[in-house]
Amino acid sequence: MKATAKYANKKVLVLGLARSGVAAAKLLHQLGAFVTVNDMKKLDENPEAQELLASGMTVITGSHPIDLLDDGFSLIVKNPGIPYTNPILEKAIEKNIPIVTEVEVAYDVSEANFIGITGTNGKTTTTTMIAELLNSQRKDGKAKLAGNIGFPTSDVVLEATDKDSLVTELSSFQLMGVENFRPKIAVITNLFEAHLDYHGSREEYVKAKWNIQNNMTSEDYLILNGNQDELRKLAKTSKAHVIFFSTQEVESQGAYLLDGTLYFKDEKIMEASELGVPGSHNVENALAAILVAKLSGVSNESIRETLMRFSGVPHRTEYIGEFFERKIYNDSKATNILAAEKALSGFDNARLVLIAGGLDRGNGFEELIPSILDLKGLVAIGETSDKLVAAAKEANVQTIKKAKDMNEAVEKAWGISDEKDVILLSPACASWDQYKNFEIRGEAFVDGIKQIVSREDK
Repeated sequence: MKATAKYANKKVLVLGLARSGVAAAKLLHQLGAFVTVNDMKKLDENPEAQELLASGMTVITGSHPIDLLDDGFSLIVKNPGIPYTNPILEKAIEKNIPIVTEVEVAYDVSEANFIGITGTNGKTTTTTMIAELLNSQRKDGKAKLAGNIGFPTSDVVLEATDKDSLVTELSSFQLMGVENFRPKIAVITNLFEAHLDYHGSREEYVKAKWNIQNNMTSEDYLILNGNQDELRKLAKTSKAHVIFFSTQEVESQGAYLLDGTLYFKDEKIMEASELGVPGSHNVENALAAILVAKLSGVSNESIRETLMRFSGVPHRTEYIGEFFERKIYNDSKATNILAAEKALSGFDNARLVLIAGGLDRGNGFEELIPSILDLKGLVAIGETSDKLVAAAKEANVQTIKKAKDMNEAVEKAWGISDEKDVILLSPACASWDQYKNFEIRGEAFVDGIKQIVSREDK
């Protein structure tokens, strides 16, 4: 970690805890700041706040009192999930108090270079692919996962040296709170409409994502999805060295798919069919990761071997295994129709049994129909089950069932399936009607499969 006096003796408010807030508060305290922590959860229910209080920080819990700002803070480090419409943040903006996220603080003290990955879909898979590729031949240092992937950057920088790389997944929420942040390599996997309840409009959402390249120069590399005209237009406004990946066009200076083969420039890397994870979206993810690897000096053979072994990340078209000649995939992270469509593109509908459904946000599933045409089976769960059943009938799905919960859904999906089939959880919906988050929903799916396998083994 680099030494800096930037935060010494400065009054800093850390707004909202969770993992990133705790990490930021500890880092700022270590850097000599006078840290005040403010979290909505009450102190007696808040072990993180209790820990920070015991370490000498000022801790205020239970509400976000606006009069806190009378203390003369030089900076606010906010939890990414807290919107700027929060009254205390609106008042801070009026008072011209800078507001950042913990990524900015971590960047200020990092000895390691940053590789930043953002986008609507594919961030976590691409981030993980990149880290594995960079570590495949590395002799000095390590590519360390950081950011929105579950490792607060303010924690990771503590041990990172100038021989390491921080492969950092960045959400639009995090990128709204950066000022000096400058990755050596940045990736935008794709841009689709998302989080409009937070950003207010697509334009503001895209603006937040585009912040990743604000401070980049011609010495830095910006990797963009060439399949999207929007990103090609935005590329013209960046000072970074832009390189495209595409599954639709030959990118002579980038990475591309041609006749089922993945290329970097004119170099053949591997067959798309050799990728350890299925789906057209994972071809795009792999192309982006290949570009980062090639810019970092990784050999073609090492790239191929690593991507052949790559089996995905939890809950994102994660290959669970083959049981009784049925292949099982957990794609619980598919919380919208687009994500489910991408997962479905990697399978043969005639041999696929899909479990889908969840929170009803008022939309129909007409867009999903082309992706589930002639599907072998669909089991619908959650608030959207009736809508999914209607779409399945229109798509001529061979067998359609409803289930009250994931355990029943897995049983029914198994009953529909035969040897050589695939059972896929790809809900196309958020989980909050039945599960606290998509991870718990995915775990319920995997547990259901394990129960059946244990029973069938007897």
